[in-house]
Amino acid sequence: MQRRTFLMNTGKTAVITAAATALATRLQAADAAAPAGRIRHSVCKWCYKDISLENLCAAASGIGLQSIELLMPDELPVLEKHGLTCAMVSNPTATTPAGANVGGIERAFNRLEHHDTLVTAYEPHLKAAAAAGAKQVICFSGNRDGMDDEQGLENCATGLKRLIPVAEKLGITLVMELLNSKVNHKDYMCDRTAWGVALCNKIGSENFKLLYDIYHMQIMEGDVIATIRANHPFISHYHTGGVPGRNEIDETQELYYPAIMRAIVETGYQGFVAQEFIPKRPDKLASLKQGVEICTV
Repeated sequence: MQRRTFLMNTGKTAVITAAATALATRLQAADAAAPAGRIRHSVCKWCYKDISLENLCAAASGIGLQSIELLMPDELPVLEKHGLTCAMVSNPTATTPAGANVGGIERAFNRLEHHDTLVTAYEPHLKAAAAAGAKQVICFSGNRDGMDDEQGLENCATGLKRLIPVAEKLGITLVMELLNSKVNHKDYMCDRTAWGVALCNKIGSENFKLLYDIYHMQIMEGDVIATIRANHPFISHYHTGGVPGRNEIDETQELYYPAIMRAIVETGYQGFVAQEFIPKRPDKLASLKQGVEICTV
């Protein structure tokens, strides 16, 4: 290599390195200047099936958790004993007179024939959740199964409006989760933010919101930060997960969670962010702790 070419290449490398260092310094400075605790941390229990609820609670404070979620109301006293809360109570299920099991992801509020059974199941469930100190209960749209999205929107609004007066009286928010229909939940109807926002507008109550699952929406529509900024008034809860694979949210996946968390707190959000990835590493609690640290901004 000629001396002139070498010096030119060396100069370019120095500029690139300096720019990268400056960017890293700015990000570190932003996090250092930010007040601690801008994200309240939760975790979905189902991702740690081989760890008992008692043991997960016992480890929670060292991990940085304030909540363990997707539990039933009768499990919440275990959390209270450890000074924890449940940021999102799981859904009830029931069987219709026709023999269909409803309330889960595949069969829920987008079908009129499910409504009576769902209302009968949800009303005592909401009361039990409120009595246990919970503030949010999850719900689902159900699968399309040939139904067009506009009809499903109307049907969901009709069914959920029957529960809104109960939720408002109890101080409970019903929260519908946005899930991907491309990889994990084929045919699920509430699979795009715009559809969920349209449902919020149809229902017209502060006691109905969306659970924005970052993993699922990255798969379905991407543009995560811009979507959060545009639609944050309709979002009352967030879930994480590594893309692809739904595993650890570290450098092995395509999303940069610190930037996403900063965008969330910039909206004024004061709720919880729940880790909902499935750990691949043997030390699952270490993976959980790392996820919480990544999301602490």
